[in-house]
Amino acid sequence: MNISYKWLNDHIDIDKKPEELSLILTNVGLEVEVLDVVQSIPGGLEGLVIGEVKSCNQHPNADKLKVTTVDIGQADLLHIVCGAPNVAVGQKVIVATVGSTVHPVSGEPFKINKSKIRGEVSEGMLCGEDEVGLGTSHAGIVELPLDATVGTLVKDFYGVEDDYRFEIGLTPNRADAASHIGVARDIAAYFRKEMKPIDLSSFQEGNGVNTKVTVENPLGSPRYSGINISGVKVAESPDWLKERLNVIGIRPINNIVDVTNFILHDLGQPLHAFDQDKIAGNEVIVRQAKQDEIFITLDGVERKLSSEDLIIADAEKPMCIAGVFGGANSGVSESTTNIFLESAYFNAVTVRKTAKRHHLKTDSSFRYERGTDPNITVNALKKAAILIQDIAGGQISSNIIDIYPAEIKPFAFNVNYNNVRKLIGQDIPNEEIKSIIVALGIGIDQESEESLDVLVPAYRVDVTREVDVIEEVLRIYGYNNVELKRQIKSSLNTSEKPDKEVVLNQLADLLIANGFREILSNSLTKLDYVDDETTAVRLCNPLSSDLDTMRQNMLFSALTAISYNQKRRNSDLKVFEFGKTYAIDGEGYQEKQHLAITISGKMEIEQWNNSKQLVSFYNIKAVVDLILKRLNIGNLQLQDAPTDHYAYGLCYMRGAKALVTFGAVSNASLSKADVEGQVFFADFDWDQILKIIRKNVIKFKEVSKFPSVKRDLSLLIDENVTFKQLETIAHKTERKLLKAVNVFDVYKGDKIPEGKKSYALSFILEDEEKTLMDKQIDAIVQKLILNFEKEVSAEVRG
Repeated sequence: MNISYKWLNDHIDIDKKPEELSLILTNVGLEVEVLDVVQSIPGGLEGLVIGEVKSCNQHPNADKLKVTTVDIGQADLLHIVCGAPNVAVGQKVIVATVGSTVHPVSGEPFKINKSKIRGEVSEGMLCGEDEVGLGTSHAGIVELPLDATVGTLVKDFYGVEDDYRFEIGLTPNRADAASHIGVARDIAAYFRKEMKPIDLSSFQEGNGVNTKVTVENPLGSPRYSGINISGVKVAESPDWLKERLNVIGIRPINNIVDVTNFILHDLGQPLHAFDQDKIAGNEVIVRQAKQDEIFITLDGVERKLSSEDLIIADAEKPMCIAGVFGGANSGVSESTTNIFLESAYFNAVTVRKTAKRHHLKTDSSFRYERGTDPNITVNALKKAAILIQDIAGGQISSNIIDIYPAEIKPFAFNVNYNNVRKLIGQDIPNEEIKSIIVALGIGIDQESEESLDVLVPAYRVDVTREVDVIEEVLRIYGYNNVELKRQIKSSLNTSEKPDKEVVLNQLADLLIANGFREILSNSLTKLDYVDDETTAVRLCNPLSSDLDTMRQNMLFSALTAISYNQKRRNSDLKVFEFGKTYAIDGEGYQEKQHLAITISGKMEIEQWNNSKQLVSFYNIKAVVDLILKRLNIGNLQLQDAPTDHYAYGLCYMRGAKALVTFGAVSNASLSKADVEGQVFFADFDWDQILKIIRKNVIKFKEVSKFPSVKRDLSLLIDENVTFKQLETIAHKTERKLLKAVNVFDVYKGDKIPEGKKSYALSFILEDEEKTLMDKQIDAIVQKLILNFEKEVSAEVRG
């Protein structure tokens, strides 16, 4: 939907620039997707000034050219060569100065340059109508009135002003805003300003013969209004009306049709003008169509109507599909002198079904389908009649016909102040809530200290409940004004002492969502699986030799499960277990909580489009990193995993304490548990994890409103330089704006010197308070290059 900035000022005085208003509209729910400058005259007459011809002599080298000197209000006169036959001394003329661009009616725009024409210097151009878009005449240069002031900008002399077009992405529920007055209502509510009243003071009803109107289906047409206007002259619309329609992308047709389009986009009320002399019997009947009744629409297509279609007919034939499309034989033409002007309120469901049935989408059906204002039909009719009289002549020859048997009442319900504050989450005073509601055009029937009995206008078809009014209050109050009053914490850390069961369940859900299955193993195992027999907790009366010791590690419980499944041809496993280990600690016993994760076999279930890729160390590392990221645990140190059970692996440390150890299980351990193939295992010290997250608060913040910027560098570095070194240098160089460093290519080989390698790095820069400018970005990149050169002797590759 397109909205004109100048047009909006017909309804409310706006003291904000278009760019500011664009943000305001977006904030109140009318998202401005595009803001364009629209010029009534192409080029806007920029660079053109009024000049006076001071001398005019024959060109020495061309019979049809004159050499003139022109005063444009500067210290020196301009020398301009002109070929117009009507140029003369004393004329006030339009001068296109050097550097300006002129936009002719036909042809491409061109720039004015200082030049020599047949040997004479020319410092501009004296312009004709067609050369600057003021008209089509090519007879000669424009002769301005003698009292025109030299040096005045031509655009100011002609009163040319740029307009701005807002392209609004209107949501389906906001039918009330599908017009300039609708958008103006939101602006008025935002600024708490009064709108300008619709001036209908010059309207006077006639006393001639009315067109007879009969509404046979009041459910399909709850209100039908009309009026007769006689003696009109159909012609081209005045410039102001054509400009208004052109700005919003509507092609002008003629003065009568243009007025109906103007009212549609001004007040949101569709109108239809019939040629009164083509109305058989001078009778308009609003009825259901007959099944398969033939009707030729305005586009020349013959259509078969359905008995469910509502139509506007005369005594003999259909003239219009109600609210959707006019007919080819009843509309206004150049020969029309008398019109019947319709302004109606049609049932939204009826119009929507008809438009869909006939695959027709028009500006009128768009509004009727979503719900128009039943109480504006007469005012829209009056304003249209005034405009038609002003620009097409004629006179109103009848009184207003208004068939409105059952008045459509406003939506009435109660709004509680506390409910408003509760749902919005902001302590908004009662007075402000009330002021917003009143500013939105919602009436107040009764009020108390706790609540308001509101009357919502019928055109707000989307506001029928208390919660809808609360949404409207929030929309105008401003989503950005709702404060985040308390810190939001991750559900993994809901208190200073986290509930370990909650944390456990959250991580179990995470692992299950990533394809893992939970297992539960026996805490009893055999002595052969313990790490240290001297600290093993032995049972005094074991049931068997395989269940005579409390487990000291989680590994062999997992391997026992792997072995059991492998023997049943189920080798592709991803399992986890929360469990305890036990050991003698001095004179007492020690229990430790663990999270164990085990993977083996293939990455995915074998299918025709999946490769038979086996799991690897990087898969177990990815799971470990995922869990640590979910717990928001960082700043850990890395060291190699101990070799008692691992062939290779890593250990994440916090100081001297190991939080998680992971890697490939050693062949000795696999053989002891009778497991084939590779197995990767991770063991989290869950007690230490809980201690760390107790002190850790996960904070959420608003997503940046400003775009990030990506810059790439290709560096030639020594072979022993690591990415970690480069990343550290980068973050030391720019601590605030550098958000991430990534390596996207590593190359060694042809054209790379021995002992060197090429790293291609990408840098993500972002300022959370403003948009980064090229100058600032380039400065950061240069500092990065200097520090890379200084600290690791890097060379930037071209």
